[in-house]
Amino acid sequence: MPADSGCPKRMEYGPCGGVRPDGQCEMLPSPCVFDDVVPWSGHRPAPRPVSAPRVLTDFSATPFDPDDIAATAAILASGCDAVLVGEHQNKPDFPPTLMASLLLDAGVTPWITLSCRDRNRVVLEQELRGLRSIDVDTVLCVTGDGRGYDVRADVTQTFDLDGPRLVSLAASVGMTAAVPETPTAPPVHRRPARLVEKQRAGASLAVLNHVPFPDMVADFMRTARSAGLTIPVIAAVAVFTDSISAAVLEGLPGLELDPAVTQRVLSAPDPVATGIAAAVSEARALLSIEGVEGVNVSGLASASGPRVGAQIKAEVGRRIRAEERRL
Repeated sequence: MPADSGCPKRMEYGPCGGVRPDGQCEMLPSPCVFDDVVPWSGHRPAPRPVSAPRVLTDFSATPFDPDDIAATAAILASGCDAVLVGEHQNKPDFPPTLMASLLLDAGVTPWITLSCRDRNRVVLEQELRGLRSIDVDTVLCVTGDGRGYDVRADVTQTFDLDGPRLVSLAASVGMTAAVPETPTAPPVHRRPARLVEKQRAGASLAVLNHVPFPDMVADFMRTARSAGLTIPVIAAVAVFTDSISAAVLEGLPGLELDPAVTQRVLSAPDPVATGIAAAVSEARALLSIEGVEGVNVSGLASASGPRVGAQIKAEVGRRIRAEERRL
């Protein structure tokens, strides 16, 4: 589909993961312009063999605060193999190369998210080269969610590239390109094929967004592998211990939680202990699925601040690792 097709994100290789359950665009009150997955037509690099982290953990800290970044990283270090630094439309932070440098100094391995929303192609190239120069290996390449109408209305949204084209760019400079995929976003039956197209663009790893039930990941993986998917996949584990941290997860496009688990955690006498146990149980189920080689311990985990959330996620990671050692 040509770039002038009407997609407000100027995507060529859509659809993005933000398509609403009813097929509506996340940015305009109209249906998504992509009625099917657009096949990748660019250069197809040879697959790059990589190992997925067994435990990848979302990283959240006070924006523009190097001390809090270091302290939060120190909390997470014992419970994960790498941290995933998001790129949120309403929470700006240090530039990616600087953030990665701070995390490396703090002793954790950063996976940096690069979004096409706020950076044109030149700046994306600069960040990729900068990350490469400080020996960061992996970047999560995303088109990016659209900025809310009430968030910095004075700022334009760039979208020079989309996720698959950013993948190709990252791979061309020697980076390991990871990609997201949303199994529950329309067209649901074509989402496995879209992940295969990202693999053809140069993706070496994939991180799935949350789904309500592990069986949905199992179905997704069977379809994707039969369509030619060979790259390692990391599945998301939802970590929440209060209504706010649950609502944050459910408020993101394409993300859903198991309503029974949500009710059990939020109504428990000790929601923190129950939330941790629920996350470990979900991780166990996901890691038993063929092709799932790691889990993403994901979410704020707590409304009580980044460090409390980090302590909860670190405990989830430690318990996952402990169970793995026992098996």
